[in-house]
Amino acid sequence: MTNYPMTWDLDVIYEGGSNSAAFLAELAGMERDIESLTGELAALAAGAAPSAEQLTNWTASVQSILLRIRQSDSFVSCLQAQQMKDAAANGLNDRVKTMSAKFNAALTSFDEKLLRTDDASWQAWLQSAEAAPVAFVLNERREASKEKLPPEQEALAGELAVDGYHGWGDFYNTIVSRIRFDATEEDGTVKQLSAGQMFNRLSNSNRSVREAAFAEWERVWGEQADLCADTLNRISGFRLKLYDKRGWKSILKEPLEINRMSEATLNAMWSAVTEGKPKLVRYLERKAKLLGLKKLDWHDVAAPLGQTEKKVSYDEAAAFIKEQFGAFSPDLADFTEMAFKDAWIEAEDRPGKRPGGFCTAFPKSEQTRIFMTYSGTPDNVSTLAHELGHAYHQHVMNDLPPLAQEYAMNVAETASTFAEMIVADSALEAATERDEKLALLDEKLQNAVAFFMNIHARFLFETRFYEKRSAGMVSQEELNGLMEEAQREAFSGALGELHPHFWAAKLHFYLTDVPFYNFPYTFGYLFSGGIYAIAKKEGASFAERYVSLLRDTGLMTVEELGEKHLGVRLDQPDFWREAVALLLEDVDAFLALTEE
Repeated sequence: MTNYPMTWDLDVIYEGGSNSAAFLAELAGMERDIESLTGELAALAAGAAPSAEQLTNWTASVQSILLRIRQSDSFVSCLQAQQMKDAAANGLNDRVKTMSAKFNAALTSFDEKLLRTDDASWQAWLQSAEAAPVAFVLNERREASKEKLPPEQEALAGELAVDGYHGWGDFYNTIVSRIRFDATEEDGTVKQLSAGQMFNRLSNSNRSVREAAFAEWERVWGEQADLCADTLNRISGFRLKLYDKRGWKSILKEPLEINRMSEATLNAMWSAVTEGKPKLVRYLERKAKLLGLKKLDWHDVAAPLGQTEKKVSYDEAAAFIKEQFGAFSPDLADFTEMAFKDAWIEAEDRPGKRPGGFCTAFPKSEQTRIFMTYSGTPDNVSTLAHELGHAYHQHVMNDLPPLAQEYAMNVAETASTFAEMIVADSALEAATERDEKLALLDEKLQNAVAFFMNIHARFLFETRFYEKRSAGMVSQEELNGLMEEAQREAFSGALGELHPHFWAAKLHFYLTDVPFYNFPYTFGYLFSGGIYAIAKKEGASFAERYVSLLRDTGLMTVEELGEKHLGVRLDQPDFWREAVALLLEDVDAFLALTEE
């Protein structure tokens, strides 16, 4: 079996890590180009309409800078994630954020210039060879600029956000980097773990280990709750104030526009999910019974069934994932082999790393990097498959113009969740032993619980938190109450002990680039479920259609994507109901397998 590296290679991107001379040169070049673009845009006389040549040149500059901004942001994110106490990386992060603010100011000015072009000239220019491949995005930017503040005010807000809005997001990372969790080993020794290491213990097969880990998890996050509450209140306060100045009434306006989906689609999705929950509750009740419990506590939901938990080595996981991917698409399997072999994945279990997992793109280098902490659990294998799905999505878009590569989070989660489904379903079909089938069914249904219930709880919490925050600061006690209320509702009362400090522990609430980092996960899960059903019917021929769908994700609304590639209406409940029913078929199999 191949012995794959478990630490990533960043030197092939910019040699030298946080002291990279090549990266500093990249930043300096971008700063010059942003300044040049800003000057060119400002040179257009007040009220004057730009020429087609100017629009073409500005668009080329925007795309060139965008490619490098994305790459630079990814590089800094990787440096910070691999070692949270890398002070030099934190300094680079501040520089990239400052540069991004200046670029966003230039983009605001660029958008305003697009608006100055009369409709006839605009439509004619969009037919040009330079504009046509990104016409959808350019139209989108032109329309969005009509609903924002004057360019100079938007630019000011962006500049102030670096040390305000984004600064609070960065402060959350500081909180996480400092906290430590006490874990008692079997021999009685106590060692300190990072958040990423401790999180893996929350799904341990031994309930006493889980209980102790969860109690410690709640205790430590409770100690940080005052800092986390301040941070969350400041981030949301900035967001609400900016929305108010723009005249935006709905807190969902920005996240829906970012995800290129309508509120009707969001409501249709949640309605179908809610209708399907009673069946999922039956699974949770049966699992509680199998574990000898009246009700599952929060830390029991992701617990494996049985007292023995098979550890899967990293190389075994790689071989398994490649094999399952290969059954769907040889191209996907070849890409996966390259990612493992060329050290695109940071998987080592060591102190100092950021918790969680992610995939980030280096579009200039046409590469991606995957971050996680691999400890051999089945959940780790799923995470690995998930992130490789993200990486493949970017891979098939590398030859598109930079603006056409800007796909939204909800369709990004489609590719990753689809990849997870391939692995999970293939493993289940190959299983011959009852206990193995049961464990695999349980793992698949844990995903359904995560996307139908856990994510819904986050959505309900965040929606209600913003309602309260619009009237003033929200205390940590109120935040705990909102979270418990959301969890009770989203899980249909199926849980015993809840996780009141989940709002503090979850990074997603503190991301300043994307508000409501929750519902896109459920969208991706259900959308990929519908795609997967089609893939199973069509067989090998669907792989090519799948790539075509992925390549369109940066150039359409989700409703357009559904109609073109699947022939479905996403703003109507039928597609979502069918997807929910399909994904809950596993409940019947689980119940049948566990009947006494």
